[in-house]
Amino acid sequence: MSSSAVETSGATVEAAEPFVSLYRRFRPAKLAEIRGQPHVVQALRGAVVEGRVAHAYLFSGPRGTGKTSAARVLAKALNCANPDRGEPCGVCDSCVAIAHGTSLDVRELDAASNNGVEAMRDLVSHAALATPGRWKLYIVDEVHMLSTAAANALLKTLEEPPPHVVFVLATTDPQKVPLTVRSRTQHFEFRLIGSETLSQLLAWIRDEAGLDLDDDALAMAVRRGRGSARDALSALDQMASSGSAEGVRPELGGLADALCDEDPGQALVAIAGLVEAGWSPQQLAAEVVDDLRQAFLLSLAPELASASGPERDRLVSQAERLGLARLVRAMEALGLAQVDMREAPDARVVLEVALVRLAHSELDSTVDALAERLRRVEEALAARETRQREARPEPPAPPTTGSRPAPADPGARLAIGALRRQRAEQTAQTRQAAQRSEPAPVEHREPPPDEPAVHPRGGSAPDRDALVEAWGDHLLRSLPARARALYSSGRFVAVDGATAVFALPGSGYLRRCEEVRPLVEEALGAHFGVAVALRLVVDEPGSAPPETATSEPEPGDPSDLGDDDYDPDDPGEPVERESLAHSRLLEAFPGAEEVSD
Repeated sequence: MSSSAVETSGATVEAAEPFVSLYRRFRPAKLAEIRGQPHVVQALRGAVVEGRVAHAYLFSGPRGTGKTSAARVLAKALNCANPDRGEPCGVCDSCVAIAHGTSLDVRELDAASNNGVEAMRDLVSHAALATPGRWKLYIVDEVHMLSTAAANALLKTLEEPPPHVVFVLATTDPQKVPLTVRSRTQHFEFRLIGSETLSQLLAWIRDEAGLDLDDDALAMAVRRGRGSARDALSALDQMASSGSAEGVRPELGGLADALCDEDPGQALVAIAGLVEAGWSPQQLAAEVVDDLRQAFLLSLAPELASASGPERDRLVSQAERLGLARLVRAMEALGLAQVDMREAPDARVVLEVALVRLAHSELDSTVDALAERLRRVEEALAARETRQREARPEPPAPPTTGSRPAPADPGARLAIGALRRQRAEQTAQTRQAAQRSEPAPVEHREPPPDEPAVHPRGGSAPDRDALVEAWGDHLLRSLPARARALYSSGRFVAVDGATAVFALPGSGYLRRCEEVRPLVEEALGAHFGVAVALRLVVDEPGSAPPETATSEPEPGDPSDLGDDDYDPDDPGEPVERESLAHSRLLEAFPGAEEVSD
């Protein structure tokens, strides 16, 4: 710190210079020193160089982004004795006077405290007076605080000021500035300063000021600034005075652990300790939301996060432990708590309730909380199934015959397709066994008309369900056209040893079906691998016991089809769809009867 010598009664006393905060000591003195606002710097420099300075400007943007500093630099550049490509020299009398706030060419007015009509009338009355410099600038801060009458009083002068007068209006809330004022100005919007730009600025100021602070302290100041250079420099000043970052930001590690471990008691203890240390519930809520946001960014877009060093590692671990869904839900819940704390009698209670709900999901009945609990149940079930699958022994290798292995769970119900495949495999195995037990093929002899049919048996015939399934899926469609038409109306009703009982809807079908019965038996034997005899009966509701194939067709029976209707050697076209559908329904529902309208 510099000092000056003062003589008092013959003695020399070292008088220390007053302390000046960092954001005042390192206020930009040139347009090039304004960080994070390249669009504003380029426009103002071009206006000064080309002589196209507007009569009124409106600078809007968040606090601490350089609005007032830019207005002062503009005043220096317009009145500088030796400008260099739009930049002030900084050493001439005008630049020095403006930097010390003693220039008659610049008048600053705070509209928050001078928002009445009288203040605007005084400003307007002095606007026409000449000053030593070429330009006279009026800088009005927080112009949105002007009353309606004061703004109206300024309108005429703002629209047509004297030729040497320039108005620079600054505000943090441009929406509240009357439209009549905004339309008379050139509007420049200042933006928040990026974390990388702010880090470079703080590092330069630390080196210039000789501060004994490490990079972690700079990172903490950047986070504290949230895009504002003035807020970041204030935090840096505070850390330089205390020698640590503990007084700038609360330690939230214990509270974060409580949320991750779902320990509401630990969360309450952590809140109590921070409140006793002097942090208000509103401050704590804002800092916790900021931590959650940084963890959220680190999990999705790490390049956007401003945390660094050990703090970054802690937040990465917190994001992994909480998960993305809980992070989002926690930010939403604490955001609502911040709104509720504004009007709550005790803001601490609102914060404690919100944190307990986040740490104990069963107390939260929102849809997001229920979805989170459901997700945990699904993850637990999936983990248990994985463990059971890993502990289950390996299934035996499938047989070389190409058959499919049975389902692993014997209690599981098979689908229709799986049941059919299983039965087909069983049929194929039975056929192979029959072929091995019967080396010689069974010969089929056509019986005389007056002698009952006798069929060799190579084993038991398939059961009725297997016959019905194979009949509907394969056998009926493989028969010649005449046999297919005659047998499409019948159905299998029983199995007697190696003989399958096939019922027909009327006695008129018996003789015709008997003529092509060998073809049907041959198809059955080829499919199942065993000789299957076929006995034809009449299936008429309320009639006597089924008649055998020796019955003659009844007179006038419509089922007595002529010989010329079918050609056994011609495959022909498929039978009518209605007849096939009728037969398939009867096969699928044994014992069903057709009821006429």
